[in-house]
Parts: sequence; structure tokens; C-alpha cells
Amino acid sequence: MSSTLNQRHRLRYIAACTALLAAGCAAGPGFKPPPAPARAGYTAKPLTATAATPGNPAGAAQRFAPDAGIPADWWRLFHSRPLDALIAAALQSNPNLQAAQAALRVAREDVLAQRGAYFPAVSAGMSVSRNRQSDVLAPTPNYPAVPNEFQYDLFTPELTVSYVPDVFGLSRRTVESLRAQEQSARFQMIAAWTTLTANVVTTAVEAASLREQVQATGRLIDLEKRSLAILQLRLQRGDASGLDVAAQRSQLAQAQATLPALVKQLRQTEHALAALTGRFPDEAQAAAPALSDLHLPQDLPLSLPSALVAQRPDVRQARANLHAASAQIGIAAAQRLPNIQLTADAGSSALAISQVFGSGTGFWGIAASLTAPIFQGGQLLHQERAAKAAYVEAAQQYRGTVLAAFQNVADTLVALQQDAQALQAAAAAATAANRALYLSELQLHHGYIGVFELLAAEQAYQQARMTLAQDEANRFADTAALYQALGGGWWHNAGLNTP
Repeated sequence: MSSTLNQRHRLRYIAACTALLAAGCAAGPGFKPPPAPARAGYTAKPLTATAATPGNPAGAAQRFAPDAGIPADWWRLFHSRPLDALIAAALQSNPNLQAAQAALRVAREDVLAQRGAYFPAVSAGMSVSRNRQSDVLAPTPNYPAVPNEFQYDLFTPELTVSYVPDVFGLSRRTVESLRAQEQSARFQMIAAWTTLTANVVTTAVEAASLREQVQATGRLIDLEKRSLAILQLRLQRGDASGLDVAAQRSQLAQAQATLPALVKQLRQTEHALAALTGRFPDEAQAAAPALSDLHLPQDLPLSLPSALVAQRPDVRQARANLHAASAQIGIAAAQRLPNIQLTADAGSSALAISQVFGSGTGFWGIAASLTAPIFQGGQLLHQERAAKAAYVEAAQQYRGTVLAAFQNVADTLVALQQDAQALQAAAAAATAANRALYLSELQLHHGYIGVFELLAAEQAYQQARMTLAQDEANRFADTAALYQALGGGWWHNAGLNTP
């Protein structure tokens, strides 16, 4: 009875092993991509078109088009040839982008290298030895030219074939992990591409804004100096007090103090733009656009929340890292299972090179080995537990990346609407200051006011210009930030969309 039960158990065991091998299963869990978040929108309040500022190049009302397409060269929507030239130079010469492209090539070659584990390994060798042994202990081979010689040569060419069947999927999980790492490197490169294009736009816009602010500040300083000169003349005539002169000196000093900071910021921004385009700061730089050269796109895409996780390269990179962590669990689990290795070798061994592969010199051998870990001091067990903990870590990092992506889009949408209102107010202030300057000129012409009052009106106008330049730059930068936040349209670029 017991022998019958044992036989049944053996048959079941053999059947289970046969089914396991036939199914080609792999140890560890199969990876399932996380589902997209079930969100209806990005902000708590529904989106509306941004406020319009007629007559301003950055004042167009921008409308949101849900699920509209995002072109890969979205920066061309600004209709600026200098900006296009800067981005072309950056895409060609930026070292960070080129490093990311090289990292992707490394990851691809690692995958191709590991795929070789699926096939038998074949190696050939040739050994030549000069031997001497005692004739007393053992007779030497009968060398044909010199019988009973104590020295002889041995020539042994050999071909060896070895193969490790992937019974428990160790090789498959390893290739799977490397493929996921390749995808991670790919989306890291795409993220570098997207970030680079957006950074060039925002840096160029910031430089254009700073140039206008520097010009306005220089004009403001000149006006402050003229006002001080007028007050000093009035002081000599007794029409102004020393307090008025001191106050004007203080106002001039404040204006002069702002100029070095603006110039420093402008130079640093120009240096940053040079580095983005792969140039040294002292090299000749391409012409940068002015704010008046830029066109603000009126129709802005707004991808569905369910599509955002597929478009954002940082989210796709986090998902690839999660996939790699899942495969690592299978690798750790497979290392705790038996390992089978098949080997075969064939060759020839002769005392002279001319006798190699002659009759009676050949040999061959076939072997199979089974190795199973029994006791490793808990090393393999804890490695598998560590792999599972790393998967949990990667899952939480993926979730954090998704949350950050949605936050990024929401912040950009709020910035688009609020900065549009700020530009509207700044443009109204600049228009009012310009109107006051015009009326002051008329009053000066008819003798109702003096030059000092006119200079005060022009100073107010220059200050309004500075604020307006900042708010105009914000509109263009916000638009670039939205395209970056939505993924940058890389999937429409044939060079980036290659799996």
C-alpha cells in the first residue's frame, strides 16, 4: 500500500515538474502596470480662458483645449526664429542630453548582452604542453622518433559547449529587469530632452525681460540725476530745501543700487543660456529673442488626466523602475531554486601536431549537473525579502511621481490664469503712467508745471515698464511650463518615439 502511495507521489512530482518546464514559468510575480488615476481634472475649480490684455504681445487670451494634440516642436508656436535657433543649438550640443543618450545606448547593449544567456555557449581551445616524467614510475608514451624518451609534447585542441536551461526563469527575469532599466534610461533621456527645450525657452524669455528692465533702470537713473540737478538749482535760488535735495539723493541712490543686481542677473542668465546650448560663456552667442519678437499661443492643449501618466517622461521612468524592481523579485526567488547545467566537449589529443584529429586521438564527453542551495546562512532569503521591500519602495516612488506630475500641471494652470491677470493690471498701470507722462508734457508746454514734475511722471512710467516686462515674461514662461508639464509632445518625435 505504502509503495503504491510513494509511486503516486513520484508520478505527481514528475508530472508537476514536466508541466512546470512545459509552461516555461518564471519565478516571481508578473508585472502589471499601475492603473491611471481616476481623476476628472487638475484643479478644484473649473478652468476658464485667461484674461486678455489687448495691444500687448503677451496679452492674448488663452483658451484650453481638452485632449488637444501637443506638437513635438511646440516652441515653434512662439514664431521666433532666434528662439528656434537657440533650441536647435541646444539639442545638438548640450552635454547633459548627449550623456543621457549615451546612457541609453549602454542600457540597450546590456540587454543584448544578457540575451546571450538564452543560447548555448560554445568555446574552442588549444593547449600545447612540454612534459617530462620518470620512466621508473610510469612508462612514457612511445614517441615514434625517439623510443622510451623521457620528454614529449602534447597537443590538445578542444571544443566545449555549455548550456544552462532557464527552468525557473532566472535568465528571463534578468533580461526583463534589464529591459525595464533600458526603458528607464530611455525616459530619462526623453526627460532631459523635454527639460532642455523648456529651459532654453524660459531662460531666453528671462534674458529678454532682464534686458528691458536694465534699459528702463538706466533711463530711470538718468531721470533721477536730472531731477537732482534741478533741485540743486532750486536750492541755490531758495525754491527748494535741503530736505528735498537729500530725499532726491536717496531716491537716486536706490535706483542706482538696483542696476548692478539686474546686470548681474542678466549676465548670469546669458551664461546659463550659453551652457544650455553647449557653449562657453566667452564664446559668441546666437542672437536672443526680444519679448516683442515672441507670439503667445492662444489655444493651449490640456491632456486628460488619464493620459498624463503615459505622456510624462518622469512618470514613465518611475514605472520602468517599478517594473525592474518587480523583475528583481523573480531573480532573487530563482536564485533559491535548483540550477541545471549541461556541458559537452570534444577534441583530439596527440603527441605531434601532424597527428591531431588522426585515428584514435579523438575524445568527447557529455555531462549534466544539478546544483541546489541548501544552506547559505539566510543570504538568499534576505536578498529576496530585500527585493520585495525595494519593490514597495519603487511603488511609493511611482505614486509620489504621479502626485508631483498632477501638482505640476495644476500649479502651471493657476500660474497661467493669475499671471494673465497680473499682466492686465501691469499693462493698465503702464498705460496710465504713459497717459500721465503725455499730459505732463502738455502742461510743461503751456507753462503749468516745471521740468521737475515732468521728470517725476517719466520716472513713474519707467517703473511701470519694468513691472510690465516682468509680467510679460511670466506669460511666455508659463506657456512653456505647461507644454513641459504635459510631457512636451515627445511621442510625436520619431527619433524619441523609438522603443
